[in-house]
Amino acid sequence: MDLMEKLEILTDAAKYDAACTSSGVKRSSRAGYIGNTSSSVMGCCHTFSADGRCVTLLKVLLTNRCVYDCKYCVNRCSNDTRRAAFTPAELAELTIQFYRRNYIEGLFLSSGVCRSPDYTMEQMIAALRILREEYRFNGYIHAKTIPGAAPELVTALGLLADRLSVNIELPSEQGLKTLAPSKTKDAILRPMGQIRDGVRENKQEIAKYRHAPRFAPAGQSTQMIVGATADTDRHILSLTQGLYRRYGLKRVFFSAYVPVVEHSLLPSLDTKPPLLREHRLYQADWLLRFYGFQAEELLDETNPNFDPLLDPKCHWALCHPAFFPVEVQRAGLEELLRVPGIGPVSARRILTARRETVLDFTDLKKLGVVLKRAQYFVVCKGRYLEGLRFSPQTLPRQLAAVERKDLPTAETEQLSLFG
Repeated sequence: MDLMEKLEILTDAAKYDAACTSSGVKRSSRAGYIGNTSSSVMGCCHTFSADGRCVTLLKVLLTNRCVYDCKYCVNRCSNDTRRAAFTPAELAELTIQFYRRNYIEGLFLSSGVCRSPDYTMEQMIAALRILREEYRFNGYIHAKTIPGAAPELVTALGLLADRLSVNIELPSEQGLKTLAPSKTKDAILRPMGQIRDGVRENKQEIAKYRHAPRFAPAGQSTQMIVGATADTDRHILSLTQGLYRRYGLKRVFFSAYVPVVEHSLLPSLDTKPPLLREHRLYQADWLLRFYGFQAEELLDETNPNFDPLLDPKCHWALCHPAFFPVEVQRAGLEELLRVPGIGPVSARRILTARRETVLDFTDLKKLGVVLKRAQYFVVCKGRYLEGLRFSPQTLPRQLAAVERKDLPTAETEQLSLFG
């Protein structure tokens, strides 16, 4: 099998992994080295960075050969699929040639478990070592840690990669036992804890010794599959919040389950991926990280799943009418962040601008407030927007209409199922 055949197989096998991002690290160009990593870069394969640039990472598996038989995985050992594997030298050469041709800005490397977790990690480390030490590659590298690998291998990988990730895959221990019996909760969480501790210790070392090796400077992330099991949004969001707090993760990625194999324990092959549910979880994740919300505020035992017709923030606002309307001239930052249509940037702009003037709705629009949502929840000088008409009974429908227009096409198609 030639190199291009391997590339075709192993890039296709990597497409179901959503957990790649290059944000949070800066490595400047150096004499004698190739490439650099900018802290402004944020994205995955064929996506956009924070400054608007299209960023591309080579997202590939070292091998799709796997000793595990996870029921949901296209690369499971019992599945009849074409198998391939790069040698460390082949992968390093391929990456550097792609970089020199300006196809990519970095590498996202994962792998099936070939022979054992330790053997697979050794091969990944060998490939990254060739890139870093022989080719002097100074660009961004995101590497997937294999659960169950020895701690010293996790350390070695973290000294070569910018970001590490350990995929949880399924949100519950019961789901793992049912669909991925070769994996355990402890095997997944143990390297997460090691990476967390390693990042903390490394920051202290760098503070003392400027030229100390850097361990996973862009932190760690994980991915959860949504829709393969019966876990509720409440369970998934509570787990997400716990991971941020306990392990200091940079991101939790959600991946709508795409039926690729037929199994009695999984959704049928004609089931559409739950893209709308994935979208709602990302919106809620944003509220946890940047808006000061708690998971228990957004969902409870009575409402364990997100409303498909409304985004989580609008749904929260409708469930807490006593909080509104908010007077923009007096509200604090935390109050403003609770208003649908007002984000962290526009909230801080409001705080700055109102020191100089009395704000009206025209000013709010100029400051970046999304008035088609915010107009129902804020007042300026004690008054709603002139001509605005709504009632507690009509407001959910009005907000749902706004949401329908703003959703991407795939999510809109799924929303139509709900009327």
